[in-house]
Amino acid sequence: MTAASGTGRVGLVVVSHSDMLANGVAELAAQMAPDVAVLPVGGTEEGGLGTDYGAVVEALADADSGAGVVVLYDLGSAKMTAEMAVESADDPSRYTVVDAPLVEGAVSASVAAQGGAALADVAAAAERASGDVPAAAPARPDLHLVPDAVTAEVLLTNEVGLHARPAALLARTVAELDADVVVRYGAEEANAASVLALMGLSAPGGKSITVVATGKDAGEAVRRIQELAERGFDD
Repeated sequence: MTAASGTGRVGLVVVSHSDMLANGVAELAAQMAPDVAVLPVGGTEEGGLGTDYGAVVEALADADSGAGVVVLYDLGSAKMTAEMAVESADDPSRYTVVDAPLVEGAVSASVAAQGGAALADVAAAAERASGDVPAAAPARPDLHLVPDAVTAEVLLTNEVGLHARPAALLARTVAELDADVVVRYGAEEANAASVLALMGLSAPGGKSITVVATGKDAGEAVRRIQELAERGFDD
């Protein structure tokens, strides 16, 4: 993953025809990434359903802390408004409008941005949430069979297990380290760098997951995940 250039993390702008929808998606994404600017732009200036070009322009500027902004939208006309706002910017290359499912894309993008990913990588994380572009697999598909892998059984001590916020915490922890990490629950296996893949395991509280890591920081990755679980993922 390429680190973001500039003075801060990549920001997000959520453009929707509905003010309530934009705010709800932004609130969820912000829970995953407390250090990322996630700004909602929903409805018309009069408070109705629609999009507001001027409000999108302002949000792009406000969300840009130096590393650029990824823009997500709900419907086609919102995409047109977002693209017009980007085209009018002094440097359109700092902004990327992505074709991704609004909720899943915002969650994936926010986690990537929290980890310090560059603009292109944050956009790619959002796009992968559609399922049309497969998430990057670990470097070794049979990671759990590698002799030098660091492995641990980790008890999920929080009540609800790997739901959205704990999965995001785990994914962010892995993103900071030089390690390939796989999490297994039952017969399922997930790339620990993908919050959506982790959530897809449906691992509940009170159950154990298997964490397997290789690479320079493998031991540290496992230790940090164990620590997260021991403190209940701060739930």
